Amino acid sequence: MTTVIGLVLAGGEGRRMGGVDKGLQPWRGQPLATHVLQALQPQVSRLMVSANRHHETYATFGHPVLADPDGLAFAGPLAGMLAGLQAIPDDAWLLTAPCDSPLPPADLAARLFAATHPPGCDEPLPLAFAQAQREHPTHALLHARLREPLAHYLARGGRAVLRWMREQPHGVARFSDEAAFANFNHVADLTA
Repeated sequence: MTTVIGLVLAGGEGRRMGGVDKGLQPWRGQPLATHVLQALQPQVSRLMVSANRHHETYATFGHPVLADPDGLAFAGPLAGMLAGLQAIPDDAWLLTAPCDSPLPPADLAARLFAATHPPGCDEPLPLAFAQAQREHPTHALLHARLREPLAHYLARGGRAVLRWMREQPHGVARFSDEAAFANFNHVADLTA
């Protein structure tokens, strides 16, 4: 049986929102991160949150809270992904979604998993990310065996998510609804 563990990425500095913790910003009566947790819950065996601030608040959501690995605090989404990969069993998969994109598809995990198993491929690919009209690399499924390659990339100063993902054997799950990946980068987006 395949184990898929979800991780909501909420570890950023929120610079484009004036430095606020994006995952805790209210939208439709709940923090943004809560919307993502609720959307991922039926798709995974358990959930975690990647956060570098307000750990106590995130802990009230009922899931483990992971800080970025030592020396990588606020180093971007890949640092949160590495923390997630370090927290899962060796045979598990990590489903990631950013906290500022509160409407991920209900079949995100299933379609990403299918993209890691392309026809004619004997071994599953270790990674898949979503694409609608454009790529959405933080909506991804990563196998635990990517821990070491990701740690090396970050240690060399790499921070570009899509660049690292394209360097790995990967699949792409195509979605028709770009709105499912809409993200809120500015406070005004929350009320639009």
